[in-house]
Amino acid sequence: MSDVSAIIIHIGKFSLQIQQSILVWLGICVFFAFFFYFAGKKIEAQDPSKSSKGIVYICEEMYNLVLYVIKDNLRETTKKYIPLFGTLIVMMIVSNLIGLIGLQNPTSNVSFNATLAVTMWLMIQGNGIKKGGLLARMKELTEPMFLLTPLNVIGELALPISLTMRLFGNILAGYIISMLVYTLIKMLMPVGLLGLLVTPFLHMYFDIFSGVIQTYIFFTLSSFFLGQQVAIQED
Repeated sequence: MSDVSAIIIHIGKFSLQIQQSILVWLGICVFFAFFFYFAGKKIEAQDPSKSSKGIVYICEEMYNLVLYVIKDNLRETTKKYIPLFGTLIVMMIVSNLIGLIGLQNPTSNVSFNATLAVTMWLMIQGNGIKKGGLLARMKELTEPMFLLTPLNVIGELALPISLTMRLFGNILAGYIISMLVYTLIKMLMPVGLLGLLVTPFLHMYFDIFSGVIQTYIFFTLSSFFLGQQVAIQED
């Protein structure tokens, strides 16, 4: 694991601190920008009569994964939201798994998770307003009776908080536990060599299983609430 948690850039009397998790996310963005560009070229040149292989096959599996997560919630509008959800789902999975190579998971940064959660929440609210206007959306918060309005408002505001803290807590906990185990191994060498039998299982759960599950939960919930607004709008 890297001990570098942030990079500090000095500009005159001012200092700019950039967290490692944010730098990792920027690196992932650059990687996928090139990946999807070249993948698009390969897909355009692909012969439909031949079986897919290489990067085209990988993209097809990504597409199937995204459909599995969101199609039951978004239904007829799934195609419209595949570019957004597809990009974020694949990039979040990579973000959750990147701890396997010793880098800090971007999703262990609460600000990063909050940004994703608020973005999804704004999209949900935007579709709710689009279907009937701001007044109609506000009226929904008073149903089935006006006395329940405070609870309805709290319920709406709880979604981004819930998405943020669930993802942040699970990923950060896994990162911290892995760091502690590595530190313990370093302190107890050569007895700590026995710890090498333990760390693969820690990574298997915290970096792979938990990372994929948290991605699934985050976007399943997001697409579910978005699907409710979109379905009503389509009706």
